[in-house]
Amino acid sequence: MYNNEPLVFSGTSNPELAQRICDYLKIPLGNVDVKRFSDGEIWVKYLENIRGRELYIIQSTQPPAENLMELLILLDAAKRASAKRVTAVIPYFGYARQDRKDQPRVSITAKLVANLITKAGADRVITMDLHAAQIQGFFDIPFDHLYASPIFTSLFRDMNNFAVVSPDMGGIKMARSYAQRLDTSLVVIDKRRPKHNLAEVMNIIGSVEGKDVLLVDDMIDTAGTYVSAIKSLKERGASKIFGAVTHPLLSGNAIERIEESEITKLYVSDSIPLKVKTNKIEVRSSAALFAEAVIRSYNNESISSLFEVNKDL
Repeated sequence: MYNNEPLVFSGTSNPELAQRICDYLKIPLGNVDVKRFSDGEIWVKYLENIRGRELYIIQSTQPPAENLMELLILLDAAKRASAKRVTAVIPYFGYARQDRKDQPRVSITAKLVANLITKAGADRVITMDLHAAQIQGFFDIPFDHLYASPIFTSLFRDMNNFAVVSPDMGGIKMARSYAQRLDTSLVVIDKRRPKHNLAEVMNIIGSVEGKDVLLVDDMIDTAGTYVSAIKSLKERGASKIFGAVTHPLLSGNAIERIEESEITKLYVSDSIPLKVKTNKIEVRSSAALFAEAVIRSYNNESISSLFEVNKDL
């Protein structure tokens, strides 16, 4: 497929996705040894020559924090082995929720992580559905921000009397991209957040009565906020409720909350491995999306062409 093809390596946070990306590219997954000392310290060694080659390191940075540390060590080892260009492919960019100083004496962890990744040796970053789009500006290296909407929208193209719902004001841009692709109306939930992982629905802007709806979001953690949105939509007369959420963190009692909710089906990507199976959650692979981004990055082609309105993956 390539002359002097790129090398793709994976950390331990999501090796299944990395293998699917390589299967799409029709190249082997690179051979790297990741071990831990008895105290948990991470040790990395590339088991093939990477001098002068283009590397794509696939590693999500969901908790535990060792996933982020492993990415940094992989980047550092690659630069010290004289790789030509190293791209960090981060399907889920962790620590993104703290993207501004919204109260005294707190950290801006999104900026901290950006600095760490750059300092560790990344020449470029590819990620998908950031929690806040402005995080791209925290990096002083090229940054490609992919959108997961192409992997979900093909499921809903034949829906009638349909609306896309944003769970909050911050998600309007994402929801609008779904609504544009599906040529349907956009509804916004106005809510306030009295504390972390808790939100109260204040108002629903737009009509959902008698409609099937698609509730979209970039991530779902404890599912408390998401399930409260489902309940409010049902109270306003929504018919069937579907969900499309990119990053399934699903911590705490999230699975139980989703199973007990009135959602018809929740679709998530494989940016984070789904460890618990349930009939209400279905995984859609992002491998083709990332593989196409790797191809375009390697060939110095436009990545924005992946997001044409009528293009699904």
